[in-house]
Amino acid sequence: MILELPDTSTGAISRKIDELHEERGEAALGRVLTLLITTDAANLENSLEVANAASREHPCRVIAIVTDGHVDTDISDHSSTLDGQIRFGADAGAGEIIVLKPTAALTRHLDTLVIPLLVPDAPVVAWWPTRAPENPAADPIGRMARSRITDAMRAPNPEAAFTALRAHYSEKDVDLSWTRLTIWRALLATMLDQPPHLPIESVRVVGPTNDIPTELLVSWLALRLDVPVRVERDPDAKAVQGVYFQREDGEVALLRPADDQATIRQPGQADQTMSMPARPLEDCLSEELRRLDPDEIYAEVVTKGWPLVDHE
Repeated sequence: MILELPDTSTGAISRKIDELHEERGEAALGRVLTLLITTDAANLENSLEVANAASREHPCRVIAIVTDGHVDTDISDHSSTLDGQIRFGADAGAGEIIVLKPTAALTRHLDTLVIPLLVPDAPVVAWWPTRAPENPAADPIGRMARSRITDAMRAPNPEAAFTALRAHYSEKDVDLSWTRLTIWRALLATMLDQPPHLPIESVRVVGPTNDIPTELLVSWLALRLDVPVRVERDPDAKAVQGVYFQREDGEVALLRPADDQATIRQPGQADQTMSMPARPLEDCLSEELRRLDPDEIYAEVVTKGWPLVDHE
């Protein structure tokens, strides 16, 4: 069910949601968080689809704010309007979705705009699916959030976006470029935990050019292993292709030449093949909604590990 509320107010939207809950015999108390999405019209539906999928694990109220990146500086403009939309049931996953489309002066105070719609006593998470502010912690929506999720890989200029995010890093920040590496990091840690426990002499990583997950992976390896880490950048690669550890007994490697299959290669042993599909965006978002506390490892990687590697 989708209800359109043109030229409305947040108070009217809140009252309508309460009415709908009463009609359906339910309450918003079962929502574990409020997810604030700041996006543009072109990415709205895709972002809501991802949020819907993630809400099946984390029932939440989703508030999507559509600004198209435009903020009107004329706060005296009395022509400000707010168009709203409420989605319930099959159109809203395991919760409800509120879409806000403010204009003119209303775009100056997005935090005030959403406050009446927050789920009481539930944590707030902010997510920018594509274009994020350079300093999320200073953003009006970001200041409200217990966790701030960005995705530099989907920004118009990923490299510039992540450079700005690193420069303004705050403990509540995390980027989904890092979350995409969770399976890689788990498999590499498990692989190195197997005997023989010989020292790692050096590491070689093969991945795409100007790829943020690749650069984060090599930064994490350099930080954790304290050995030289070299990157081989392949302009034709679409994701990390392999990690090679040099030991005195030979080379240990985790290879992923295909999109859905990985191979562990160790000296004197037969290759081990396993399924390793690329993580869909909803899985990455679900992981971050599951962990609302600061990611201390990510913090160390972007502040201490990143300078240890030559990033072209």
